[in-house]
Amino acid sequence: MLDFAAVTPAMAIMAALLGYLSGSIPFGLLFTRWAGLGDVRAIGSGNIGATNVLRTGNKKLAAATLIADAVKGTIPILLMKALGGETAGLIAGLAAFAGHLFPVWLGFKGGKGVATNIGILFGLYWPLGLIFLAVWLAMAFIFRISSLSALTASALSPLWAWFLGKPTLVFPLILLAALIWIMHHENIARLLKGQEAKIKLGSKT
Repeated sequence: MLDFAAVTPAMAIMAALLGYLSGSIPFGLLFTRWAGLGDVRAIGSGNIGATNVLRTGNKKLAAATLIADAVKGTIPILLMKALGGETAGLIAGLAAFAGHLFPVWLGFKGGKGVATNIGILFGLYWPLGLIFLAVWLAMAFIFRISSLSALTASALSPLWAWFLGKPTLVFPLILLAALIWIMHHENIARLLKGQEAKIKLGSKT
């Protein structure tokens, strides 16, 4: 049960800082540089997320980015839940999402938040994370379009929170979904024109 009045200012600040700093780690950029693939922002969409890392052709690196970007959303939530309860965990999760979208280290130009959102869902209530993945995978299998899969899964998350008896998570998930849609505005424009790229697997491993 969320109770913002029960979170002390010090605990809220700790949760926000921990979440933001964790979320702002640009794993996609770091991994591609460590692998000698240069700056991932210079290819494809220019994004630092797993989908753009996949455009390097390195599937293992893309998978590592996906997992790391998700975990950086989960860990601060679990830590703050243990230290300050559910509400402190939610604050950490929202801050982690903000950190991924607007990392100070990259001039506040980060990723689009999908993988981190998945990690946040697992941290807040793990069935929501599983449902998000199931919807994403189903849409990806049918349409082979990453952005459409993410937009659909994020839009349905608040509804699933309500159906699963977590009404206090509905508004936070609406906020996360809205931000994901805003960050995907260029993808949405291409989808409406039928020009959005489909998922393609590279040859490198």
